Amino acid sequence: KADAGEYLCDTGDQQSTAAVLVKAVPVLFKHWLKNEEVEEGRTAVLHCELTKPNAPVEWRKGDKVLQPSDKYEIRQEGTCVELFIYDADAQDA
Repeated sequence: KADAGEYLCDTGDQQSTAAVLVKAVPVLFKHWLKNEEVEEGRTAVLHCELTKPNAPVEWRKGDKVLQPSDKYEIRQEGTCVELFIYDADAQDA
């Protein structure tokens, strides 16, 4: 539930109103992604840390948006976001 809106203080004889505007804080990176090198058949893990917990994120490879599957697992807990790439193949490069 958003907290922005009109608020009213009522004494019975008088009323005072005020508007509250809540500005969204931008989501920034505390720790950026780092290059990962992995042998074929192994699992590659990419992780980064954000400044805002549980912020919506989207993982992409090139222009393709990655979805959870047998190949990709996406984990997010608090400010930590991870992408697991299972059974790495040279063609995944």
